[in-house]
Order: sequence, then C-alpha cells, then structure tokens
Amino acid sequence: MTKKSPSPEAVKAWGRLMRVSRQLVEKTEDALKAEGLPPLGWYDVLHELAEAGEGGLRPFELIDRVLLAQYSVSRLLARLEADGLVEKLPVSDDGRGQTVRITPSGRETRRRLWAVYGKAISELMGDKLSSEELEMLAGLLGRLRDPPVME
Repeated sequence: MTKKSPSPEAVKAWGRLMRVSRQLVEKTEDALKAEGLPPLGWYDVLHELAEAGEGGLRPFELIDRVLLAQYSVSRLLARLEADGLVEKLPVSDDGRGQTVRITPSGRETRRRLWAVYGKAISELMGDKLSSEELEMLAGLLGRLRDPPVME
C-alpha cells in the first residue's frame, strides 16, 4: 500500500477548517450560555424532532441526523425526557422499540435556542461573507461530505 501525503494546500485548508469550526461552535455555545440556555446539541436534537413532525423519530434515525455521537444522544434524550422536552412512545410493531417526539415545551425551548443560535450564525458568518461567498462555501463543504451533497 502506498502512502499518499497531503498537499500543503490540503494541510492548510484542513487546519483552517478545524480551527474555524471549533471557534464557531465555541462562540455559539458561549452565546447560548450567556442567555442561560442549554448547549447547542439540544437544539440539534430538538430541531430534528420538530422537523420529523408528530410521528417523531426512532433513536437510531435521530442518531443518523444529528452531529452527536450515539452515547451522547442516548444520554441527551434521557435528559430531554426528564425535562419534559421530548416524550418516548412505544412502537406498536416492535415491543422494545421507541419513537421519540418533541413536546410543546420542547418546541418552545427550540424557539428560544434558535433566537440566539440564529443571531450567532448571522454575526459569525452572514455578516462576514457575501451571499455569493456563502453559496460557494456551502458548495465546497457539500463536496467534502460523505456522500457528497450537490446543491
């Protein structure tokens, strides 16, 4: 097996992508914390459940859609359920299966999180790049996904 070294341009781009990604998440987390809101992962889960509608999602479906690791999602779902933001319902054709659905309190929490999260996106990206640059960035990042997203 031959080893392929990355180009200097790839190393530079990788480093910047990793640092900027971390900085953007940290600044967004700081903004949420300053408003007394839960972490960004909560928004991610509540958003996916809200988008799924009344049918909710099975936990394995949710794990495929969010940015968190499986063990993090399991613990977060338990916390969200304890706080009344989601509810777990049995699946009729699977005795051990559950569907997770967002509650009205979860929708309100999602709305409050989005007010801060959306503002952070605007300030950290939208105010710094033109519409054309944002489209280009989204396209380039989409090509790096697996599978690629070509929109």
